[in-house]
Amino acid sequence: METVKKEKRSLGFLEQLYVGEVVKGLAITGRHFFRNLFIHTAHLFGLMKSRKGAVTVQYPEERRVIPAGYRARHRLVRREDGSPRCVACMLCPTICPAQCIHVRAGESPDPAIEKYPVEFNIVLDRCVMCGLCVEACPVDAIRMDTGIVEMSAYDREEFVNRRDLLLGMNPQTPPLPKTRHG
Repeated sequence: METVKKEKRSLGFLEQLYVGEVVKGLAITGRHFFRNLFIHTAHLFGLMKSRKGAVTVQYPEERRVIPAGYRARHRLVRREDGSPRCVACMLCPTICPAQCIHVRAGESPDPAIEKYPVEFNIVLDRCVMCGLCVEACPVDAIRMDTGIVEMSAYDREEFVNRRDLLLGMNPQTPPLPKTRHG
């Protein structure tokens, strides 16, 4: 098989400045802006009700509905006695591509359970929300069904979700908001 060599052509002066591409981008943005301005103004006068313009969600007053199966923040599931269902098998930290899950195992006082997580931390600012930890768990101890999609903090340490916080998360109930000064 023969390889074909292509000659590299040099860019012209306007191409080097990217003027044409900037103008094209501004034209697209302007077209969307004026189209939506026209449609929303017409809606105010009761016209063009069949045409939809772009809609901005007024977050945080309005929130979009989270679809079923959406991967939100993690939580640990409890057993009936309140202890974590996790058996510290180390599958979730092993499969995690971001290496954001850290588990330290200890011997369980319950003879029916071999190990339990003494420490279970998820560093959310490293997590890529892939859901592999949920799929790998043999006892369904970790889930991503909290419905919490907001992830902001004042300090990096606040992105580390420890075992007690993960056990306290319930599906569709956000945790108490953290305050900066107390």
